[in-house]
Amino acid sequence: MKLLKVVALLCMFASPAFATSVVATVGGKPITDADITARTKLMARQGKTSTDNRRIALQNIIDDTVKLDYAANFGVKPTDADAASELKRMNMSDLTAMEREMAISAIRAEIAWQVIITRTIMPTIDVSKDDINDMKNDLAREQGLPIEMTIVRLLDIPADVAAKLTKPKSCDAAMKMAEDLGGAPQKFTAAQYELSRDIRERVTGLPNLTWSPRVDDSVLLVCSTKKTAEYGKLDEVIKQNAMYKQAMFVAEQQLKQLRRKAVVVINDDRYKL
Repeated sequence: MKLLKVVALLCMFASPAFATSVVATVGGKPITDADITARTKLMARQGKTSTDNRRIALQNIIDDTVKLDYAANFGVKPTDADAASELKRMNMSDLTAMEREMAISAIRAEIAWQVIITRTIMPTIDVSKDDINDMKNDLAREQGLPIEMTIVRLLDIPADVAAKLTKPKSCDAAMKMAEDLGGAPQKFTAAQYELSRDIRERVTGLPNLTWSPRVDDSVLLVCSTKKTAEYGKLDEVIKQNAMYKQAMFVAEQQLKQLRRKAVVVINDDRYKL
């Protein structure tokens, strides 16, 4: 009789209402509807308000567990105190207890994952000098480099006059040539990244003391270029950025593999991934 009472009591706690609150498990660890709600609220604070946020939140929670479990294999185990310190820095002191618990877990997972990337992936990334030069050229075209440029610009120049422009020996000679042809040349100095996009695209790669092709009734000539103090650090900055981007790509591929290996059970059809 006592055994029957115990079984009946257990059945009460295993009622459908209780069971359905566990949306999924990862390696046997439960994820509840309340967990997902807390995560969506955190996502909303970051401006993420997709109609699919609950499914995304579930995937994020699963990823957190996967990251922490994998990092633990390397002895990487960020503490709640580590995460709380970062949470304080983020100025998110008004969280509910549930939201705070979820935030702590998410931050611990991100700290652990960044350590894994730094220790195991970054050392495998190689960026060649050619890669750096290619990226530098792309940067020069798109955003501009910390290079000081002295430029002569000649506006409202007819096509037949532009055809008479020849390679000058100096910037002063270029100015005089333009004036002799009836033009009013402008001479200015600016860092490449300060130039407007259209001007930057026309002068990037243009040899010094060479007139550019005529565009919109104007021609340009680069008198000289000079690397600024910032330029000395550019290669290292570009290399670090390139290595980080490659490492993040590799990390995402690795995370996909870890997801596939993880024992994930989805109990609620609404959250099928």
